[in-house]
Formats: sequence, C-alpha cells, structure tokens
Amino acid sequence: MTVENIDCTLPGACSRPSFWRDPRFAFAVKWIASVIQIAGYAATAFGVTPLNLYLFLGGVVGWLAMGLLWNDRAIMLIHLVALGAMLAGMASG
Repeated sequence: MTVENIDCTLPGACSRPSFWRDPRFAFAVKWIASVIQIAGYAATAFGVTPLNLYLFLGGVVGWLAMGLLWNDRAIMLIHLVALGAMLAGMASG
C-alpha cells in the first residue's frame, strides 16, 4: 500500500498530518535515505569508520520511516531488524 492509495476523504480516516500524505514527501524521504545508505556503503568500502555506521543508521531509519509511512510490514521488519543489529553491534564494540 502506498501513500497514493490511502483514502482520506472520510472524516477521521487519516490521523497522519497532511504532509505525510504528500507523495513529494515520500519521494524525498526514500531518496535521501537511499543516498545516505549508499554513502554508508562507500564509506565502508574505503574504510571510513565509524562514519559508515552512522550513515547506515541514517539510511535504515529513513527506510523504517518509509515502511511506517506506507504501512509496509516487510520494509518495517527488515529495517527494524537491521537497526537492532546495528545498535547491538555498536554497543558491544
């Protein structure tokens, strides 16, 4: 389900603020999160630590927000697991 498919014409049908329903907001969040995550891959490739972890965190949080925005449980699950693993690894290392 994407943000375009949400019917908010009925009173009380959508409790999210109006900017959440704006497709431009979703477009911006997913592309910014993707660019940040790609930067994390590049930082890993060039051995730039711990910056790579913080970039990955930004990308994962951005995509988790997209999963919440789209109400997509698969996206939420994979990014919650990734976030938990990253935080556990950062806390132990």
